[in-house]
Amino acid sequence: MGLTSNKVLVLVVTFALVLFIGTVWYWPRLARRSWRAVSGRVGLLFATQITVFASIGLVANQAFGFYATWADLFGRESGQGVVVDHGVAGAGGGPLRVVGTRQVTVPGGARPEDGGQIQKVEVVGRTTRIASPAFVYLPPEYFQPQYRTRTFPASLVLTGYPGTAEALIKGLRYPQTAHELAENGRMQPMILVMLRPTVAPPRDTECVDIPGGPQTESFFAKDLPDAVTAHYRVGRRPGSWGVIGDSTGGYCALKLAMHHPDVYAAGAGLSPYYRAPIDPTTGDLFRGNKDLRNRADLWWCLKHLAAPDTSLLVTSSRVGEKGYRSTLEFIRQVQARKPTRISSILLDSGGHNFNTWRREIPAALQWLSGRLSDR
Repeated sequence: MGLTSNKVLVLVVTFALVLFIGTVWYWPRLARRSWRAVSGRVGLLFATQITVFASIGLVANQAFGFYATWADLFGRESGQGVVVDHGVAGAGGGPLRVVGTRQVTVPGGARPEDGGQIQKVEVVGRTTRIASPAFVYLPPEYFQPQYRTRTFPASLVLTGYPGTAEALIKGLRYPQTAHELAENGRMQPMILVMLRPTVAPPRDTECVDIPGGPQTESFFAKDLPDAVTAHYRVGRRPGSWGVIGDSTGGYCALKLAMHHPDVYAAGAGLSPYYRAPIDPTTGDLFRGNKDLRNRADLWWCLKHLAAPDTSLLVTSSRVGEKGYRSTLEFIRQVQARKPTRISSILLDSGGHNFNTWRREIPAALQWLSGRLSDR
């Protein structure tokens, strides 16, 4: 049974309840001072606490999507790394292959013409040779006969680290929100390409082209848009792509829009930070390359690089977000850097969590839609 399986959660919660009831029931019998009684009390308390903590951890993981599998949890995930593509055509016939479909959990979702569709895909970068799974949300209009020749804007949607692409669907409800907004006329129908920025798990690559390692920024700036555009009816003119993400994904979204305005006409960072960290999860990202380190620092980019012709959105909360003051300073500095445009969503209170991002996503998607072209 998988880490995110409901059966696992029910089993662990049931076991915790049984142990709790058993502890209460047998405690009087273990009240003696013998070594057996003491060992029994210690064992019951330890087992009960372990199962309670495991239950809480499983609930939190299902709610926030930290880890997708047991291998991911224990740092043994190795199936989605950097691969060598030995044939252009390959078994899948191209850089993007659809491996499954599911309906969107909205009224009428059983019919793609009414609810749209979510496709699970595998993408292999032609230039970076990075392989990554993703989910693609196609709006209902994509399947309706009257729109069969229409192209659509697309947005890359990124999780935080470690994060799972599944969490963008179940936890943050991007497809459902996009469907509702488009149905109410608040945004144009848009294709969403949803994945995590961790393309070489368990390493956190921070959307950086690592010397001798994964060329993550190039994958998101070149290979992924090319693969999606070749497979789906996405607008081919500049201004057809946007990018949005939370936390690490928010940092990546801002960086991609600032570094590649010819690809991403708009980037939205939900609770972002502005400089790539170096810690045990990232390893040595720059290998002593000062230029790469500077490019990964958005403060340095604002000061030393030409202002890109792109639109940026940042979000934060006055109470509950450590990066609130940094976000205010980022807004101030971007305002002075024309032609870059800056917008914000500043909540009175919130936090670095799904509940806060769910409050920001509708307005962020509406903002993103208004800055993209469908041609």
